[in-house]
Amino acid sequence: MKRAIVIGASSGIGREVCELLLAGGWNVGIAARREEKLMEIKKAYPGRVEAMRIDVTSSDAPARLLDLAGLMGGVNLFVYCAGVGKQNTGLDQAVELSTVDVNVKGFTAMVGTMFNYMAGNLGGDIAVISSIAGTKGLGAAPSYSATKAYQNIYVQALEQLANMRRLHIRFTDIRPGFVDTPLLDGGGHYPMLMDKTVVARKLVRAVEAHRHVQVIDWRYRVLVALWRAIPSWLWRKMNVKS
Repeated sequence: MKRAIVIGASSGIGREVCELLLAGGWNVGIAARREEKLMEIKKAYPGRVEAMRIDVTSSDAPARLLDLAGLMGGVNLFVYCAGVGKQNTGLDQAVELSTVDVNVKGFTAMVGTMFNYMAGNLGGDIAVISSIAGTKGLGAAPSYSATKAYQNIYVQALEQLANMRRLHIRFTDIRPGFVDTPLLDGGGHYPMLMDKTVVARKLVRAVEAHRHVQVIDWRYRVLVALWRAIPSWLWRKMNVKS
């Protein structure tokens, strides 16, 4: 039986991934803060969905994730789609710290919990949605770009750790650009906006192909290559707007 857990399944890319997995014959455990949205999905797929309200920043989040895994009877695939991010040129500290709380503390708690679970249960696949924003420090979104860089490195480190311990855990780091989801509501103008369904479909394909890192799509692969080629002294002087 194919069994997956999707964190951040109530809306956006997470919900699209959930729908795609269900269409592909998976049983899916879904988690997010908005329980009513989770119940909508569960009612639409009787007998195939387990739901659990999880706030990734809460101290009980790891225990609740393990409870969900128990309800599923095991996990073959874990998809982490939760995250926050805002442009913050005024450097509002509440925005910076709440972003770190979700994108670093919550991310680490959830991914680390599932790593340990899979380490003791014959392995599996872990896919996370990070961002191309982790490529360089973005002045328009300081904590967002920094936390996404953290996610990139953390996944890479866990890949190495899995190999060191000879664990059968595979990772896929999905790095999209701007995606048309509620995360961007009210956040200004975003160029090269992508459809969430397209991104979700490419995520599933990347996991199936066992890709380690997947930048979505080709336009952003070109952009990332250009960003990486810019020397640090020049990048510091550039006015990069989102």
